[in-house]
Amino acid sequence: MFCALPFELPPPLPYNGRMSDDTQPPIDASTRLCAVFGHPINHSASPAMQNAGIAALKLNWRYLAFDVHPDNLREAITGAARMGFVGINLTVPHKLLALEMVDVVDDQAKPWGAVNTIVFEKHANQIRSRGFNTDADAIVKSLKEDFALESLRGISVLLLGAGGAARTAALRLAKEGVAALSIINRTASRSAELAETIRKDCPNVTVTNSYPGHTVDLALNATSLGLKPDDSAPIDMEWLRKHPPQYVYDMIYRPKETELLHAAKRLGCRTANGASMLLHQGARSLELWTGQPAPLAEMRRALEKNIYG
Repeated sequence: MFCALPFELPPPLPYNGRMSDDTQPPIDASTRLCAVFGHPINHSASPAMQNAGIAALKLNWRYLAFDVHPDNLREAITGAARMGFVGINLTVPHKLLALEMVDVVDDQAKPWGAVNTIVFEKHANQIRSRGFNTDADAIVKSLKEDFALESLRGISVLLLGAGGAARTAALRLAKEGVAALSIINRTASRSAELAETIRKDCPNVTVTNSYPGHTVDLALNATSLGLKPDDSAPIDMEWLRKHPPQYVYDMIYRPKETELLHAAKRLGCRTANGASMLLHQGARSLELWTGQPAPLAEMRRALEKNIYG
């Protein structure tokens, strides 16, 4: 998928005028673009968060969101490369698909089997797409941060989903040393395949594909169920009522409180949504694109304002 380079990519351009933390320079012929591709995408808070980070770094860039159907993903990635995009993020349902569509999968992304960040880099007078995964570390940071946990080692986890985000979470949690992992997915073959991968890579982790007959420490929703008001719950509600976990985490951050989190809170569980995971994976993406430390405070402030304000 290498794209011939019809132009010389300029370095990140600073803006030399006066600019407040939340104001970007006017768009001109030198403005560079980055974006998030998803389907659906209207719920995304990434543009607000990333544009705040870009403004704090005083770059003449803009971050946009595009609804890209899975059938058009390969063309969209190629088009972004040809148009000189800095890079793109990928959200539902593209993270597994993109693994076969980028020119190079970065070594640090290969263990997780999914790509959520692409950097377009110059290589031999061409542009190639390099795929990264910033979700893996972000979910661990988020769980520790939101639930004030020093370690995830030894905990038991019920994971809902087996798609791109779920696969990354399962493999990363296994590497963290969780004791037990129950993977539930609508398509049983996908959860069984993921379970087998974990058994091979992390034999000390007990992995099952059914609801445990006891309470677990953490229930984690990595499906898209909850994005729409009429979505069914991603969990067996009867199991939840009988076995309320200590912690319930939903990767969905809009709405702020999904049906799952609402029910869990009423049962006395400690709950958190996926806002901090989005923050940490987005900050790492920005660092990959710019080569600079991400302005985490500004990005967090913009994200919280977009979701909660």
